Amino acid sequence: MKLHVEPFDDRGEWERFWGMHAPGALFQSWCWGEVVKKQSLPLVRFGLYERSRLIGIYQVMVVRARRGTYLHIRHGPVLERHTVMNWKSVLSHLCRVARLEGAWFLRFSPQIDDTPGNQKLFTALGLRPSITHEVDAERCLLLPIGQTEDALLAAMRKSTRYDIRRSEKMDIHVVHSTDPKDLEKFFELYRKTSKRQHFVEHEGVACEFEVYAKIGNVVLLMGYHEQTLMSAAIILFSGNQAIYHHGASIPSKAPVNYAVQWTAIRMAKERGYTWYNFWGVSPQDNLSHPWAGHSLFKRGFGGMETVKIHAQDYPVSRLYYFTRAFEWWQERRRGY
Repeated sequence: MKLHVEPFDDRGEWERFWGMHAPGALFQSWCWGEVVKKQSLPLVRFGLYERSRLIGIYQVMVVRARRGTYLHIRHGPVLERHTVMNWKSVLSHLCRVARLEGAWFLRFSPQIDDTPGNQKLFTALGLRPSITHEVDAERCLLLPIGQTEDALLAAMRKSTRYDIRRSEKMDIHVVHSTDPKDLEKFFELYRKTSKRQHFVEHEGVACEFEVYAKIGNVVLLMGYHEQTLMSAAIILFSGNQAIYHHGASIPSKAPVNYAVQWTAIRMAKERGYTWYNFWGVSPQDNLSHPWAGHSLFKRGFGGMETVKIHAQDYPVSRLYYFTRAFEWWQERRRGY
């Protein structure tokens, strides 16, 4: 059966297919595509069809960076079935797009499990694991929140439960906001956190907040101790998840971070979401990983870890190997 790819502009059909096949694939949601467009970055959407039946969707960013030009399909493609035939159709189409854009390679990070079968599929297709560290929450911590608050607390690490209870007895309060004007308070804290923990601040956070705020799917939580802002978190509501997408804090003996996270979990429960997603965590056996301390904090709340297959690259030009060498050096320099 011959497959074909067409440009896609039907938001309702996109969201129906995405919600049915990959509601956890944040970066393939229509709303995230609008975030990318708001930053004036190039993004196009495509549908994969078997005759007239939609069997796949993917939105594609053209990234022009110091390390090279490439097509980035974050959390995608979203396919009805991950078969060789479906993937060959996607690859054939995107190779044509890549040549038109002068791109050196394709980079995918599909939300499928990291299994021997999926690894074998990608090897057979000529894809190779990216040299980059685990990004886009391919290893994340998911907390099912359908149970009672008492049950959630009982499943937590003892010290986490203690700090939540302690925060309720101290002069700690958490403020909610959906007003983009309040983001400056977050950014002030974010800059301090970035400097202290030596990470590069995410671009486009303001655009992200504004797009999701328009449909009521984001909240900024700000935790205060004795009137001083100590911790903040941006929570996105997407698919069946509430996602802890950005955070910032300053060191404190007061358990403000715990109060902020517990507030976010309770809010997600009240809204009827199935999961609270703590987003990316480091491997448990890598204590020197740059995220090790923050991951230890997240794991204290319980939940289950999921590991999706690592980002995959498909070379289109020999210049790809320059990118691979550059990223190898960059990863080592950053301590991953």
